[in-house]
Amino acid sequence: MSSAEPTEAEPTAAQPTAAGPAARTGPAVREPGRAARPAAPAPSPLPGLAESARLLADAATTSTALVADALARIEATQPTLNAFRHLRAEAALAEAAEADRRLAAGERLPLLGVPVAVKDDTDVAGLPTHFGCDGDLPPAASDSEAVRRLRAAGAVVVGKTNSCELGQWPFTEGTAFGATRNPWNTGHTPGGSSGGSAAAVAAGLVPAALGSDGAGSVRIPAAWTHLVGIKPQRGRISVHPHSDSFQGLTVNGPLARTVADAALLLDAVAGAHPEDFHRPPAVRAADAARRDPGRLRIALAWRPPLTLTGAGPDPEVRRAVTALAETLARLGHHVEEARPRYGLIGLAFVPRATVGIAEFAARHPEPALLDPRTRSALRTGTRLGGRVVRAARAREVRQHRRIGALFDASGFDVLLTPTTAAPPPRIGRFDDLSAWRTDIAMAAACPYAWPWNVLGWPGVNVPAGFTRSGLPVGAQLLGPSRSEERLIALAAQLEDDLRWFEHRPPV
Repeated sequence: MSSAEPTEAEPTAAQPTAAGPAARTGPAVREPGRAARPAAPAPSPLPGLAESARLLADAATTSTALVADALARIEATQPTLNAFRHLRAEAALAEAAEADRRLAAGERLPLLGVPVAVKDDTDVAGLPTHFGCDGDLPPAASDSEAVRRLRAAGAVVVGKTNSCELGQWPFTEGTAFGATRNPWNTGHTPGGSSGGSAAAVAAGLVPAALGSDGAGSVRIPAAWTHLVGIKPQRGRISVHPHSDSFQGLTVNGPLARTVADAALLLDAVAGAHPEDFHRPPAVRAADAARRDPGRLRIALAWRPPLTLTGAGPDPEVRRAVTALAETLARLGHHVEEARPRYGLIGLAFVPRATVGIAEFAARHPEPALLDPRTRSALRTGTRLGGRVVRAARAREVRQHRRIGALFDASGFDVLLTPTTAAPPPRIGRFDDLSAWRTDIAMAAACPYAWPWNVLGWPGVNVPAGFTRSGLPVGAQLLGPSRSEERLIALAAQLEDDLRWFEHRPPV
């Protein structure tokens, strides 16, 4: 990383509100000591997604009890974790009471009465969509398609989780809401940009949450908080009211503690809006999570795409991913080191990413409130729009052929890489950096995830273990177009063997 290590300071956190933006400061909370490496299972704060749905269907609990418990946990941890930007406390409790009436009447839906959270880039009717930005924004008039599908499945949305500004960075910090912190060690980031969703799930505040991934923004925080995070095929989950979010880079995806929970959430929200550009055929993720993947050929790649940083995996990341590869071999898969032909894929990514940022930033009613780095990206994206970004997008077909040769010509089924090159950085690591220095530091820490956003193909982060100081790291299972079911089945097989869900952050 390109910045000096900051001095340790007492964290502050923002409090969420029922309808308005979070306060900028909160009570100071003394930072706990370094987290110990987990040695034994911790008590379960909240049941998982599938277990919550089962308990509700069996009348072993009520939606009102689950939602009230989630809201209490969110409020109690907000000063330390700061996972949420907005809460829907009154509305969520009313929806839970209605879910209890429907359950009592015999109605059954996949997530009827189960509390979930969504990221603050997602429209929820009646709440502003700040997407990590400061300023007064009007409430959304209607739900996004993903939230509409969550509600159709019976879920109760308890609130919106923090994101960094316009989802640009692998940390969740900003002047608008403070810093969202990692439940494994609050001196470190949970990652970004879906850091609030990851922190909320890892800490057991909600059973699962929706995030979005435009350059690793589901997979990176999943890796750094010991979660399963699925980046699905482009178009698998609608991004409507946006038809082609961030020039096709960004997709929505689930974060959960288990593969089955992530697959259940994926099934609940998958599907296209009539105005969507991308409409892949349906998958059955929950069924895949119960299926044997068969014997697979798995390529292990250590070398990331060219980023001009010379980045490679931290020794502790390499150790953890090597152990995961050895587990895959022990389970009967053929694992072999290989080098995907990434080429100069970054030349296609940069215009699409910066133009996407510019398109979102241009909608902000008070541009002066945006981070200086965002304003820099706005200027760059404006210059790279039009013919440049169209040319970048036109290269995607050739990139599919070149990188896809790993699967087609070389016969591999899955690509395994580290999800990040580094463990979770400390809070404040990126403070006061220029736009250029932030980009360099970000590329050094997270060089592996973003190519699959250019391709639009699916990937799954799985927990790979912990550093010696107790910080989580992850590995990503990557596949060719529309290969979610294979990746989910393989992740579930790993989970059955490694049982990563038994380890919780310090209580």
